[in-house]
Amino acid sequence: MSSDSAPVGRLLPPAPLPPAMAEDHGSSRHMSASQKELGDEDARVVRVGDAARTNERLDFAGNAVRTAKYSPLTFLPRNLFEQFHRLAYVYFLVIAVLNQLPQLAVFGRGASVMPLAFVLIVTAVKDAYEDWRRHRSDRAENGRLAAVLSPDATGGAQFLPTKWKHVRVGDVVRVVSDESLPADMVLLATSEPTGVAYVQTLNLDGESNLKTRYAKQETLSTPPERLAGAVIRCERPNRNIYGFQANLELEGESRRIPLGPSNIVLRGCELKNTAWAIGVVVYAGRETKAMLNNAGTPKKRSRLETHMNRETLFLSAILIVLCSLVATLSGVWLRTHEEELELAQFFHKKDYLKRDENNDYENYNYYGIAAQIVFIFLMAVIVFQIMIPISLYISMELVRLGQAYFMIRDTRLFDESSNTRFQCRALNINEDLGQIKCIFSDKTGTLTQNKMEFRCASIDGVDYSDIARQRPAEGDRIWAPKVSVNTDQELVRLIRDGGDTEQGRQTREFFLALATCNTIVPMVTDGPDPKKKVIDYQGESPDEQALVSAAAAYGFVLVERTSGHIVIDVLGEKQRYDVLGLHEFDSDRKRMSVIIGCPDKSVKLFVKGADSSMFGVIDKTFNSDVIQATEKHLHSYSSLGLRTLVIDPQLRVPLALIIDGNSLVYIFDTDWEEKNFSYPLFVKNLIRIMFSGANDVSMIQMADVGIGISGQEGRQAVMASDFAMGQFRFLVPLLLVHGHWNYQRMAYMILYNFYRNATFVFVLFWYVLYTGFTLTTAITEWSSVLYSVIYTAVPTIVVAILDKDLSRRTLLKYAQLYGPGQREENYNLRLFIFIMMDSVWQSAACFFIPYLAYRKSVIDSSSLGDLWTLSVVILVNIHLAMDVIRWNWITHAAIWGSIVATWICVMIIDSIPILPGFWAIYKVMGTGLFWALLLAVTVVGMIPHFAAKAFTEYFTPSDIQIAREMEKSQDTHDATHPEVQMSSIGYKMTGNLGNFFPVTDAADKRNTVV
Repeated sequence: MSSDSAPVGRLLPPAPLPPAMAEDHGSSRHMSASQKELGDEDARVVRVGDAARTNERLDFAGNAVRTAKYSPLTFLPRNLFEQFHRLAYVYFLVIAVLNQLPQLAVFGRGASVMPLAFVLIVTAVKDAYEDWRRHRSDRAENGRLAAVLSPDATGGAQFLPTKWKHVRVGDVVRVVSDESLPADMVLLATSEPTGVAYVQTLNLDGESNLKTRYAKQETLSTPPERLAGAVIRCERPNRNIYGFQANLELEGESRRIPLGPSNIVLRGCELKNTAWAIGVVVYAGRETKAMLNNAGTPKKRSRLETHMNRETLFLSAILIVLCSLVATLSGVWLRTHEEELELAQFFHKKDYLKRDENNDYENYNYYGIAAQIVFIFLMAVIVFQIMIPISLYISMELVRLGQAYFMIRDTRLFDESSNTRFQCRALNINEDLGQIKCIFSDKTGTLTQNKMEFRCASIDGVDYSDIARQRPAEGDRIWAPKVSVNTDQELVRLIRDGGDTEQGRQTREFFLALATCNTIVPMVTDGPDPKKKVIDYQGESPDEQALVSAAAAYGFVLVERTSGHIVIDVLGEKQRYDVLGLHEFDSDRKRMSVIIGCPDKSVKLFVKGADSSMFGVIDKTFNSDVIQATEKHLHSYSSLGLRTLVIDPQLRVPLALIIDGNSLVYIFDTDWEEKNFSYPLFVKNLIRIMFSGANDVSMIQMADVGIGISGQEGRQAVMASDFAMGQFRFLVPLLLVHGHWNYQRMAYMILYNFYRNATFVFVLFWYVLYTGFTLTTAITEWSSVLYSVIYTAVPTIVVAILDKDLSRRTLLKYAQLYGPGQREENYNLRLFIFIMMDSVWQSAACFFIPYLAYRKSVIDSSSLGDLWTLSVVILVNIHLAMDVIRWNWITHAAIWGSIVATWICVMIIDSIPILPGFWAIYKVMGTGLFWALLLAVTVVGMIPHFAAKAFTEYFTPSDIQIAREMEKSQDTHDATHPEVQMSSIGYKMTGNLGNFFPVTDAADKRNTVV
């Protein structure tokens, strides 16, 4: 990243620095001027060290947490309730119930329930396993130990190990370095004399950098057991992790000490670089800010699944039409043959084996024409039920699982630097990766991996961006930043030898601003050379770390920070700068300000912030040449992909200076008022940072597809994401390759399932037309049940997981090939209508060719039903085989093995004497006509599909078909590494690169600051 900057002039003339102005974060006088008073009626009262009295009147939440959804008692009813939110499950439940009624029993009662029960059980087992893992995680979390102060312990008050779930509001807890905080606590004391504690909020907001928190000076030196009687009044639990409003009232004192966000540490944070810290619990368990923000990931459904509901409604309409047609024709047939019903097998009115009280024969299986029409309609719904493919939902889950496996195992999505694989956290939207139209990305930490380095600067309108002049920092220095920075030799010369020139003074002011206007905490350690010290800069922002490291490389080394002052080694000389006022960066103001007291007794104000924020408040009429030069340099830096900053070159800014009461008294009691506040104030703008962390979570959760980067900025975004990867550049193969494959496969599988089941249903429908509309079936009930579960399910799942319409190299080379997913070319209403027409034709071929061949023979219906079953299974599998692009042994085994498995199942069913159709298959399988009919059905049934494929590929090819033919035309090597440009193909590409998001690896390069 680059920064454009210009040094400021002296903001305030030299004057003696009053001790009262030294800032102390632990002091009670530094409450924000904007902080509202906390009313007693709105406050939570916490008695320090007395959890019993704290919870006496209001029983606050315990510290146990629960993320599991079910308990042993609620699992079955709640899980079934959630599963039946899918209307298709309700539909099959109604079908199963109807089949239990004697008047409507078409299938055996067990056979009708089996498909729905299988789906429900498989889903319940999956949900139970996932919830068991959540229960296990909850037990581990609640069973962790914390040191809680026990005033009644033997030998006096001492800290005793206590399980987290037993910690209560009001307990005093002691945490040591590298331990996680069990609850939200107000700091009372730390191991540091100034009361500072360093915490890492990685698990809370995703930020891996250290943050500073402070204990109040009033409690810092008091043993915790002597704070009994102290009362904290704080705001009620809320989700704002950056805000906190409270006050502390010590026993025997009437004044209330204000507490703010810098005085509270939150559950989930870790104590770092601090030996120990003691705090009092103010929020516990589900009332902690971390748990209040843990609303869970919203349920997402893929675009394909949403569109699938539309086609399901169409299938329902077709089902209703078929059932209504059968019921209507049945009523007509009953009216026409009303006089013959007395002796009809299924409709005779009297049971001649039973007589009533009047010695008349009882009515038998007949309720009148109107009732029979209703019964026939409901029976037809039962017979044709697989028009709505219940197995499709299980197939989709299995396919998504297989696709996720291959994405996770893809070595091209493996990040060696962090040793992390691709993570698929939401299995139900894999195919959406192939239909992305807009990408919204965090432009800072996500793209830069939070790895920043100083590259160039614009100081007082002078550009210092010549890479050729940059060299590693040289010289025999005592202090060395942990991260090495290349230095511009011209800037080094100006700093060391140009102190008497205006540009030299501006340059020194610039790097002094970098070293002072920040919240960085230097950690000094011994290096390999005992004469040199290594400084590891810890801070909330990687940008600030890079800026401070750059300042150190140029000779302005931040070596010490306390709550009231900082120490900077300026070109080998240690200098102390008192921090008189500090206004940290926030998302509203987009600026950070610091007032420092310099060793020469002067006072300076430095401000850094977003360019949009600073340019909005500066006086552009002042030194306009520098402003124009700075804006020009800004543009040139950003055009190179660098993150840019603006430094205002001594620009006048309207400024409101907030002064606390003690400082105001000092000003009015001395001559500071006349000396200093009649002068205009000048501001230096350094940098604007956009953080990656908690602010990303809501965006990720609300997006159709949320992708997190598991990098330097922590794991909060990853935990909330649907997919996670180690590098931003992995987005290209993820979308263009896996996204394309996932969408193409899933779209085909859904349409194929509709076609496959519709073909079988239409075969049943044709048979009903020749049986007096009685809804008897020649195909056995077990074959009807197993058709979509065993006979034809496996091949479509295997193809949807393994098939590849194009190679990886081709998909990466031609971004246009991503377009079909965006334009929904593989799944749309037109294709649905086409496959339904194809299913009608193929079902007619399956039914009428054997029927016409055997209609004058003595073949029984069961033998003919077996022939129809086998012909449908063979036909739909040949259809699938014709559409497979890349064959492998698994695909061969699935498709041809499915046909063999069907044959075996039919033979087994016909070998059971108690089942209808005993020995039926063996009666016809030995004849030549049987085999000839199977061949004829296959050939005739596939004519339209084959003709349509040939016509489309030769006369109106799509981009994908063109690219596929291009791959075929190359030799063995070029088939997977095509080098022919897409534009050289004779067909016009329908894709347009302008409709696609830009893809580049440049975003993965290390960005730099200022």
